[in-house]
Amino acid sequence: MTKKVAVLILHGIGSQVATFADEMIKELEERFAEATESSARDHISFAPVLWASVFAEDQTELWNRLKQRADLDYMTLRKFTVDFLADAIAYQPSSSKDNNYDKVHAELAQGIQKLEEEAGPDAPLCVICHSLGTVIASNYLYDLQVKKEVGARTRSLLSDSPLSRGETFTHFYTMGSPIALWSLRFKDFGLPIAVPSPKYQDYYSSVKGEWINFFDRDDILAYPLKGINEKYNQAVTEDVEVRAGGPVIGWTPVAHIGYSDNELVLKRIASGIVKLWRDVNE
Repeated sequence: MTKKVAVLILHGIGSQVATFADEMIKELEERFAEATESSARDHISFAPVLWASVFAEDQTELWNRLKQRADLDYMTLRKFTVDFLADAIAYQPSSSKDNNYDKVHAELAQGIQKLEEEAGPDAPLCVICHSLGTVIASNYLYDLQVKKEVGARTRSLLSDSPLSRGETFTHFYTMGSPIALWSLRFKDFGLPIAVPSPKYQDYYSSVKGEWINFFDRDDILAYPLKGINEKYNQAVTEDVEVRAGGPVIGWTPVAHIGYSDNELVLKRIASGIVKLWRDVNE
């Protein structure tokens, strides 16, 4: 019996629905099946994380109030900006016991528990994330790797398995990431997470992890990460420039929403998952 690969998927900014990852999962499953001549569902478990549900109601209420006070221009661009900034500000850590930072990470913990039930407590973990979701995933894994602690709400949802502790984390795919902007919070622009986890060799010594960061030069929220500092240069395997969004929005800042169906992005992620599965099982 082969070991399953656990895949966690985090969305980015904007209004989201529970099916946000369905098309991407379908594409990855088809590419896996083609490469391995076997059913992806027998070998991969996916867990989409709808973290924006934490803010959705309040954000909608705020947007409605702001629109009523003035006849504003550039409403589409304003909505795009409000979606990003409101989520980013609301997510920041605070001293409150019931804070949004912990609430968002609890959504990730639920996804991890789903993966543990389907793929096993020591399944290799691959994380695919977009936009602000890349910051959230990075923070979550940093708390496990460096701080060795998570919030009370998050902890209540996790077991003490290698997967829950983040020790089997090996692959990280970031799309349209603003992590470079978040690095301003720290001296010398901060410390990246380790990819793969420092503990991964205890479970999968034959696996070589990777951190692939996809960005589009027209996407004003996305940046290459290797140039942040030398530690990021060592942690990130490759910054890959893509043309996200297709012919209509691909040449505008709205390209930010077009990564999940980009051919190069899908090809690189699928090939990484296939190689991970083979390495784990061979």
